Amino acid sequence: MPTNQRWLLTARPVDIPGPQHFVADAVPARAPHAGEALLETLYLSIDPAMRSWMSAGTLYQQAIPLGEVMRGGGIARVLESRAEGLAAGDVVQARLGWQSHPTLAARYLQKIDLGLGTIEDWIGPLGLSAVTAYFGLRDIGALRPNDRVLVSAAAGGVGQVAVQIARIEACRVAAIAGGAEKCAYARDALGAHATIDYKAEADLSAAIARACPDGIDLYFDNVGGATLDAALEHLRENARVVLCGRISQTAAAEPYGIRNLGKLAAVHGRMQGFLVFGYHARYDEARTWLAARLRDGSLRQRLHVLEGLAQAPLGLRMLFRGENMGKLVVRVAS
Repeated sequence: MPTNQRWLLTARPVDIPGPQHFVADAVPARAPHAGEALLETLYLSIDPAMRSWMSAGTLYQQAIPLGEVMRGGGIARVLESRAEGLAAGDVVQARLGWQSHPTLAARYLQKIDLGLGTIEDWIGPLGLSAVTAYFGLRDIGALRPNDRVLVSAAAGGVGQVAVQIARIEACRVAAIAGGAEKCAYARDALGAHATIDYKAEADLSAAIARACPDGIDLYFDNVGGATLDAALEHLRENARVVLCGRISQTAAAEPYGIRNLGKLAAVHGRMQGFLVFGYHARYDEARTWLAARLRDGSLRQRLHVLEGLAQAPLGLRMLFRGENMGKLVVRVAS
């Protein structure tokens, strides 16, 4: 049996999470029982929601108990199976946790179709971040051709796909990102028509006015806080605001009070949050569309790859410092 390398959560963060909140250990991997499979983790996804799971949890997820394996999704290869429909060599997607060789019940594993894309595609532009962008824009945001769209955290895992979907659907897209390099990526690689470097702007509302001179029909928000407040000032009639993430608030000492909700009422706008898990029955719809765009070259996703399970706690700190360029993942095995 292989050794299962693990990261255990040992402390709850009060601000930015990082290596100080974890301890590494190693235990023998467990042979699968009936209905289970022993896996080898290939990739882990590093996501903003992890910060909430580490603390008091959320309305949809319980907190991770201290001393247990850190929660996280990823891609794995089946090493040994005692489950019908799964065989050694199959590649699956699951909530693996931060561990190299988990043994999990087959009902929690989704065998992935490598005919749609590569393993790297499945952790990136066919993964849940991309699926989140798809349903957030289409179902929650009611995306329409010629919409004036603004996307925050536009160089991140969800944001970069949201920018491209809006561009593919003939919308004018403005992108908010942190730093000149990320803004150049949003413009040159993703196709954003205008960019805003929030780190270089003393007045974010004025910067949005310049980037969106005709206002905003659809704001796809990954940030929350002051960025959301500034975007609300520039909504057009019947605008839609999609609340996808709030990374600026997850580790904030004090929550930001939104002041511009009156503008939402004035323009007869709608603001709605969502969780991608509610669309589980329609994941294939999103992935079929995304895979077709990958094949025709109109969609891409940049992965920021950290090598080795040891990098996972550092990656989480990077994410909350905005140091990643693209979808942040850890490659655990090749």
